[in-house]
Amino acid sequence: MKCPICQNSTQVSNSRSADHGRAVKRRRVCLQCSRRFTTYERIELFGLQVVKRTGEKQPYLRHKLELGLRKALEKRPVAEDQFQKTVSSIENDLFNLEKETVSSDTIGKIVLSHLRILDKVAYLRFVSVHHNFKNTKAFEREIEKLEKLGR
Repeated sequence: MKCPICQNSTQVSNSRSADHGRAVKRRRVCLQCSRRFTTYERIELFGLQVVKRTGEKQPYLRHKLELGLRKALEKRPVAEDQFQKTVSSIENDLFNLEKETVSSDTIGKIVLSHLRILDKVAYLRFVSVHHNFKNTKAFEREIEKLEKLGR
């Protein structure tokens, strides 16, 4: 791997399991400038296709999932390690479906099941986009459902 600072070769100084065995955390040092940095290796859901509502197929991309979750969790009290565990749990659920194609609706439902537990405000933000609420009544009904489940 190249150093992000000087673009010279690096050496691994330390490796360990991360994210409950779903990733490898590597500490690296540049052989030229001696800078240290960390990299992560994760299992990629290679070949998984997402079928959008329009019928278009796109490859699954982890960063798209992360972007959607970050928007929902913006300014919420969720630590980065909690966030990464949630993303990995969602990916694990997708992997366990053992399918080559998954609808964006299925992914949305999996995300909602995790957000319901993680942060109720983020859940409401995400569900309002996922279900494309047209009015406040639909939003109110979702809040009522969430409150009933929380009891």
